Amino acid sequence: MAVKLTPRTVENLKASDKRQQIADTLLPGLALIVQPTGKKSWTVRYRAAGKQRRMLLGDYPAIPLKEAREKAREIQSGVIEGDDPALARRKKRDAPTIATLAEEWLGKHATGLKSFSAINGYMRNDVVPSLGDMKVADIRRRDFIEIIEAKAEKTPRAAAQLLTYSRLLMDYATDRDMIPANPLAGLKPKSIKVAGKRDPLKAVKRGRVLTDDEIAYFWANVEACGMHKLSALALKMILLTGQRPGEVAGMRDNEITGRLWTIPADRRGKTETAHEVYLSDTALSLIDAAKAELGRLQKRRSAPPSGHIFEASPGMPVSNSALWRAVMRHAEALGATDDARWGHWTPHDLRRTMRTRLSALKVAPHVAELVIGHVPQGILAVYDHHDFAEEKQAALEAWDSEIASICKKKD
Repeated sequence: MAVKLTPRTVENLKASDKRQQIADTLLPGLALIVQPTGKKSWTVRYRAAGKQRRMLLGDYPAIPLKEAREKAREIQSGVIEGDDPALARRKKRDAPTIATLAEEWLGKHATGLKSFSAINGYMRNDVVPSLGDMKVADIRRRDFIEIIEAKAEKTPRAAAQLLTYSRLLMDYATDRDMIPANPLAGLKPKSIKVAGKRDPLKAVKRGRVLTDDEIAYFWANVEACGMHKLSALALKMILLTGQRPGEVAGMRDNEITGRLWTIPADRRGKTETAHEVYLSDTALSLIDAAKAELGRLQKRRSAPPSGHIFEASPGMPVSNSALWRAVMRHAEALGATDDARWGHWTPHDLRRTMRTRLSALKVAPHVAELVIGHVPQGILAVYDHHDFAEEKQAALEAWDSEIASICKKKD
């Protein structure tokens, strides 16, 4: 049916038991659709690339007759110049979002990288929750700046990494012609602004080292403060061995042979070589305690053992972030009081404490560095290939005895 539509005609059209399509004789191609429910909407018909197309303009009365005619004329004029608005709308609807881009990038680019865990975490915990529903083509620099600045308020180093990985994500989109240019290109850390911080992405090197009182209080209370026992044992192992929290958390049974724990290269975030750690008597007792706890938990689990010493859930070890959260949650019970400069101690501060105390025990600096897994640099790396196994063992046994002595003094 075709009639000359007027505002009153449109308003007075009543619904019937069938869908009605009323064409506007004043503007061929424009039509008002009246559904049996009474809902009214505007469509425009046009021909593009030899095909008839129909495009929804919107609902009445949100779009009145005058506006519907203006929209229809605009579309028909664009078609004359070669546009196809329905196709453009369909392409936009099907265009990738940040969530689908991140999923593709993680699968094709980040899988297999040593930094995959960190990259995956930043994408899934920061980028996707905030920007995931946005189309890649609609993303602007400001969108990323907002989430990076929010991150920088609490964790400057993490915010700097978030910026790096976000830039790589958008580089990937640019390389695949999803967008003409990376909106984060040229965005420097100094462009990120946080109130009260001159350079918010500049990480301040921590210098927190536990005192004798803190060591003794931690050692005596960590297993009884309400923390998951395997997390507590992992924290003790960090202080005792001086290894990175993530390396300790991921310890596997097949990495241990007698008194030697070999951390494979693919589990070491900053080097490409395996690292051997001598296990003192106390370290072996911690491993035995962890296995006993796993045995107790295994009776309630249907999944078979995964081989992780500090298994938080079936098949998954305790994570570095979980250890950090556990310390923050039980800070008072652990005696992790606020230091004037650094605040509460963190799992990594346990590693720093161990390295500092090795110097106090007169362990030679190059041996102490080897104990905690640092790779020799410069001339030493070129000319001295001695493994210093006996020296490292002596250092770890001395530190084991020192912890026992500290705890005994504070009893």
